[in-house]
Amino acid sequence: MSKSLKIILKSGKDDALRRYHPWVFSGAIKKMEGPAYDGCHTEIFSNKDQYLGCGIYQDATIAVRILAFAPDRPASFESAFWEEKLHAAFRLREISGLTNGSQTNMYRLVHGEGDHLPGLIIDHYDGHLVIQIHATGLYRFIDEIAEALKKIYGSKLRSIYDKSRETLPAAFWSDKEPRGFISGEADGVEVSEYSHRFMIDIRKGQKTGFFIDQRENRRLLAHYAEGKNVLNTFCYTGGFSVYALKAGASHVTSLDSSARAIELTEKNVALNFSETDKHRSVTSDAMGFLKGHDEDYDVIILDPPAYAKHQHVKHNALQGYKRLNLEALKAIKEGGIIFTFSCSQVVDMQLFRSTIMAAAILAGRKIRILHQLGQPADHPVNIFHPEGQYLKGLVLAVGSL
Repeated sequence: MSKSLKIILKSGKDDALRRYHPWVFSGAIKKMEGPAYDGCHTEIFSNKDQYLGCGIYQDATIAVRILAFAPDRPASFESAFWEEKLHAAFRLREISGLTNGSQTNMYRLVHGEGDHLPGLIIDHYDGHLVIQIHATGLYRFIDEIAEALKKIYGSKLRSIYDKSRETLPAAFWSDKEPRGFISGEADGVEVSEYSHRFMIDIRKGQKTGFFIDQRENRRLLAHYAEGKNVLNTFCYTGGFSVYALKAGASHVTSLDSSARAIELTEKNVALNFSETDKHRSVTSDAMGFLKGHDEDYDVIILDPPAYAKHQHVKHNALQGYKRLNLEALKAIKEGGIIFTFSCSQVVDMQLFRSTIMAAAILAGRKIRILHQLGQPADHPVNIFHPEGQYLKGLVLAVGSL
């Protein structure tokens, strides 16, 4: 095995690691000793040469993702290390009741920093596993990760698909090809979530193929949808739409600017209902549709993509959330319900609430918060990495001032 890279931090730059935050930024580095290459085993020391932890190096703004904090000091990140880490993640889903398939056969197996595996996402779809790696250094270990997954799932494993092309920089792929299927094969995968059926496009779908993180929020929507006229904006594969229809909504409109998303929504509606005249699909921009709406809605779902992925665009994102929610508040009936979400990591719940309040003032509507929503148990938040709490949601009861 090659010698580990030793990184010594600048004075005062070790506080975050002493609080178990799992990132080392390049600007915090005082000096490096030894071979530095993407994926190399790296040990971190304070300016006073105290060992703090070890992780995987890459030449990027986040230079090291920590996989073990002091006093733990693994000499390498070989197969046994990944088996132990992935087994721990599996056991957590087992405790949550997700692995027995009684309620759902899709769940997130690894949620990056929330499972002490920064940069790694793995989703499970009825025996099919989709891997997305978000750090070039970590990609070096994809074979070890795949082998560990085979041991965990055994004969229940149907395929492993590497979908990291979308999450790693384009330059990374200049001299290599993404793996695609590492094990097995699959095209369309049918899954079940609380008796609702969905088709998953592993190869071409957004993220890993489905927004698993909205599982419990979709279930909550069902309590409000019976007999209601529902508008599901940014519908993607129609998850909220299917739940609303099964709950007895009088009518559901599914809206997305992507024709591909609308196609997936219609397939999922057809998968759950032999026929229905209670659903229509619209390919349109959400803001334009809401401004020109020709009917009033009892329930509106606002689940846009992340408006802000970095701090420098946070202000513009907040303005986007305010405008979107303002138009929804204008379109909702007296006594209506709005499910509104933000998945922007840099927008915390308090800031999101303040933005919705500003929209309510401009709309001249009285709102009460019925529920404050987040991500489910298979998307755990590492308390030392608050950035992992990315999904925020509010259920609003809307009246007039």
